[in-house]
Amino acid sequence: MQIKIYTRISCSFCFAAKHLLVKRGIEFEEVSLNEDIAAEQEMRSLTGNTSVPQILVNGKPIGGFTELAGMDMDGELQALSGENP
Repeated sequence: MQIKIYTRISCSFCFAAKHLLVKRGIEFEEVSLNEDIAAEQEMRSLTGNTSVPQILVNGKPIGGFTELAGMDMDGELQALSGENP
């Protein structure tokens, strides 16, 4: 499983999403959009969105922190990490 999260340093939802993934023991690749126009263009191309965080699971956009938290509540994050809910 591969998780990629596009973030900005001043974004509290980005921090919360990363914290949740770390708490669940799920590894992820962080792509900071701070001063990186190419990364921002890549995120827009992949997700169609401009807000952060934008999270992709195995290359598929799932949305932001709200969607990630929903996956956590539904037990989907534990399933991705191999834990029992």
